[in-house]
Amino acid sequence: MRTSELENLKVAIVGGGYGGAVAAVALSRLGATVSVYEQAAAIRQVGAGIGLRPPTIELFRELDIFDAIAAVSTPSDYFEILTATGEVIQREEWPKMHDYAQVNKTRFIHRGDFIDTLLALLPEGMVHLDHRLTEIEDSGSSATLTFAGGATVTADLVIGADGIRSTVRNQLFSDNPPVFAGAHAYRAVIDSVDTDGLDVDDNLRLYMNERGTMVYFLPLRHRDQVSFDITALSADDSWAPEVTTDELVALLDGFDERLVNITRNLDLDTVTSRAVFDIDPVDRWHSDCVTLLGDSAHAMLHHQGQGANQAIQDAGGLADALREADSVAEALALYQSTRKPVTDTLQRLSRESWDAESVSTAFPEKSSIT
Repeated sequence: MRTSELENLKVAIVGGGYGGAVAAVALSRLGATVSVYEQAAAIRQVGAGIGLRPPTIELFRELDIFDAIAAVSTPSDYFEILTATGEVIQREEWPKMHDYAQVNKTRFIHRGDFIDTLLALLPEGMVHLDHRLTEIEDSGSSATLTFAGGATVTADLVIGADGIRSTVRNQLFSDNPPVFAGAHAYRAVIDSVDTDGLDVDDNLRLYMNERGTMVYFLPLRHRDQVSFDITALSADDSWAPEVTTDELVALLDGFDERLVNITRNLDLDTVTSRAVFDIDPVDRWHSDCVTLLGDSAHAMLHHQGQGANQAIQDAGGLADALREADSVAEALALYQSTRKPVTDTLQRLSRESWDAESVSTAFPEKSSIT
């Protein structure tokens, strides 16, 4: 699209998470007028750390926001998969894509630091809190959003970045519900001094047993903390299941005693407890003026660590498509055709989870995504 067309483009982004915030940065850089509508009255990101992969880091460099992200993150060299008692099954360096990987290493960041940094990069007044979307009407060349309380907004381009339970997806593209993965995830961030000496470097370790219980141990060196995640099989699909210390400790029966001690000493008030869900691939993400982005389009399980990365790369892909195409409608078609094959593959790989007896690579996406 021509610069003048982009500068006259009015964009409404539903959702102020990673994907929505990066999309706001990227589309603002194109000259569009962007507004972000977030249903929460205040944005509070709790829970675990995440790994930002080299393509994500490269996008941050292109958007000139790398320094801000680097200030609150730590680079990592490799990922280890271990038995419950700590024997190494597989150790691999993080995938290096193209020549920039040496300077754009995978970096670990706390979710709260990440979203706070992204939102601080947006101009004052761009993010509108306490706006819960109740209805979207697609008129072809524009779409109108109605929020709880009656406020309405019309935009030339609407981006549904409203997560796994997306209202935009449900009303326009697919009303299929999220799919329960038969597991719970319990997440906390703990101080390095409380890890019984397990926090030895900046690399991610995954411990797992034959019963399907996994412990993700992700250092946040810049914080002197560790993100600690227990994922275990469960038939309970309630969104936020309750758990006791005794139940958590029982899940780690047979694990390295240091991991058991960490679990025993967790403050349950700081533990995020969630049933694990994803969605089936959505056939179509877009109309001529509305599109999905991130979890609303392709929510995936956390086993490949790609959910946030793919939301961010969606934002970059959408900006590229708008720059290359002749119209919004053409751009949205190009965006889906570029991004959907990648996210379909990662959704499938993430559902496969991990099996200690069949791990041949820590990064199956390396051979599955070109």
